[in-house]
Amino acid sequence: MIIVNIDVMMAKRKMSLTELSEKVGITMANMSILKTGKAKAVRFETLDKLCRALNCQPGDILEYADE
Repeated sequence: MIIVNIDVMMAKRKMSLTELSEKVGITMANMSILKTGKAKAVRFETLDKLCRALNCQPGDILEYADE
């Protein structure tokens, strides 16, 4: 199972969902889907923008956990 830690990184950076969606350039609705882990896929381009906006590595955002 893949765990999405966007909310953790946002909290560490004291960044709102609105601010992050503006920096990444995707809608609030799509950002919410990503943040809650309900997305079926993430483009590398979007992952790159998330990492730039949150100043982090992909592994800080995505985590694998054995069910």
